[in-house]
Amino acid sequence: MVYQLLDKFPNVEKFALCDQIRRCIVSVPSNIAEGSGRISSKEQLHFYEISYGSLMEAYNQLILASDLKYIDGLTLEDLRPQIDTVARMLNGLRTSLLKKINPDPLNK
Repeated sequence: MVYQLLDKFPNVEKFALCDQIRRCIVSVPSNIAEGSGRISSKEQLHFYEISYGSLMEAYNQLILASDLKYIDGLTLEDLRPQIDTVARMLNGLRTSLLKKINPDPLNK
């Protein structure tokens, strides 16, 4: 959906904001995949956190695009539930790994 949306941006943004949003969006599943390939739970956690950061960065840039009138507010509202869903899934991965790393947080 984001890739289709970026096709509508003005040409002046094709190699600026569009590229940055594209890199962030691609970074989300790429870091999940890389983290999943790691043996260490701490390494996995690191990549899932990077993925979450990329998701938030992409959302911030989409807000900027809305402020600049490259996308309308309704389009941004349509994207928000999808972003929230991915954020919740990443948070679930993070929580699961944290429990695996430290099953009893009171016994550090």
